[in-house]
Amino acid sequence: MSTIVIAGATGFIGQHLCRALRADGVDVRTIGRSAGDVRWGEDLRPVLDGSDAVVNLAGRSVSCRYTKRTADEILTSRTETTKALGAALAGCTSPPPVWINSSTGTIYRDARDRPQDEATGELGAGFSVAVARAWEHELYAAPTGVRKVALRAAIVLGPGGGALNPLINLARIGFGGTQGDGGQIFSWLHVDDIHGAVRHVIDHEQISGPVNLATPHPVTNAELMAAVRRHLGRPVGVPLPSWSLEAGARIIRTEAELVLKSRWVHPAVLLRTGYAFRHATLDNALAAIAAQTRRGLLPVQLGNA
Repeated sequence: MSTIVIAGATGFIGQHLCRALRADGVDVRTIGRSAGDVRWGEDLRPVLDGSDAVVNLAGRSVSCRYTKRTADEILTSRTETTKALGAALAGCTSPPPVWINSSTGTIYRDARDRPQDEATGELGAGFSVAVARAWEHELYAAPTGVRKVALRAAIVLGPGGGALNPLINLARIGFGGTQGDGGQIFSWLHVDDIHGAVRHVIDHEQISGPVNLATPHPVTNAELMAAVRRHLGRPVGVPLPSWSLEAGARIIRTEAELVLKSRWVHPAVLLRTGYAFRHATLDNALAAIAAQTRRGLLPVQLGNA
């Protein structure tokens, strides 16, 4: 039986990944702040020693207003946990051979002209990009020789939570039309492909460095919202111009950038190494999600002010 350590297992992605790995027969050890976890601040070496991989998903949600306090929490929750893992791995007698660390596809510039892959993608500017760069710097600067992979993930879709519920709610109350001008590129992946890609990266020893985690079939925002309406909402939705999204983001205590930035993330490394996406197209992904999603308005966690 293989053993995989998951750090930050309590979020939407972490819970799904733990369930999927355990269904595979993997012995999953966890680092975090929940009951049964090895806690941050404790000696992490015993839980890491002898394992086959460590996957770090720790980091405060970015669905919040970017105040000084929340911005500091977003940054430090990523960099400090990554630094702690690096120090622990450096002290292990038998460290895992691969360290997979979360990153984000938001590290690339706002792009509508061409896809951004790992080799030729252009990094952007601003707070979110600065966080991503600092996050990856801690990974690569860590004093350990294990294979290091930074998962630059696009927006993750799945049943039961994550980024999709707010869009479903808009589509169900009649406001599921185009957001902004609708031309921004929406790169995405189904949560099942987090599990699939993690297993793929572990099994392919030639993979290291940044790995873009997105399907090869992005859509525009207009196409996204039409698909959400088709599978999960009403047939027609009122468009939401940028100004209304800015106002709405303040009400639910998040940032409109999460919707308005054009993210065109191309998974060149995964495709070159033979990964087959479980949900390659948006219609396929949303049909699977709709089959597991109840009717009515869905719970949405409000961000902090």
